[in-house]
Amino acid sequence: MAAKKQNLVILQGETFQRVIRWEVLPYVYKAISAITQTAPVAITATAHGMASGWRAAVVSVKGMTEINAKHSIPRESEFHQVSVSGANTLTINDINSSEYSLYTSGGYLQYFTPVDIAGYSARMTIKDRVGGTTLMSLTNGAPDNRIVLDNTNHTITITIAAADTPASLLTWTKGVYDLEMVSGAGTVTRIFTGSVSVLKEVTT
Repeated sequence: MAAKKQNLVILQGETFQRVIRWEVLPYVYKAISAITQTAPVAITATAHGMASGWRAAVVSVKGMTEINAKHSIPRESEFHQVSVSGANTLTINDINSSEYSLYTSGGYLQYFTPVDIAGYSARMTIKDRVGGTTLMSLTNGAPDNRIVLDNTNHTITITIAAADTPASLLTWTKGVYDLEMVSGAGTVTRIFTGSVSVLKEVTT
């Protein structure tokens, strides 16, 4: 899959944190056996294999058809973050199914395959322009440890401490970045790219 575009905003004087999940094809399908008429909706899918924060679409449900993705290949807006409550159960906070039709049968949770990031390292560079001056570098190791890789939850967490974002240090206002993952064998994959904006701090 091509690198996803995601623009970042850093606020001067604040801690910046962004949690990224590396999603790839093929889709994973897990059969649904129950859906509640509640807010938020609760779904039972045996051995769903998801971690909290991962995104899933709901497809092919009978009865409670309002919950289904509207497109045969779900669009970005039809994937919802889940909160895992058990090996076979989860909730979706932004779906209120209390006034939906009664679930009768069938359906699947459809989600992208999470990449196994064991053995990977991560690196990210912010520059004033492509090929330009480096404004900030981040890695998951020395010297800065600003990227944390969690293979259990399939997360890549980028953190820039407030001590590194005051106006005295963050003197630039915009730039570009990309985030690359490097496998143990040395294969480099660019997974996210975009612009970076800095908003000036008012209260100091």
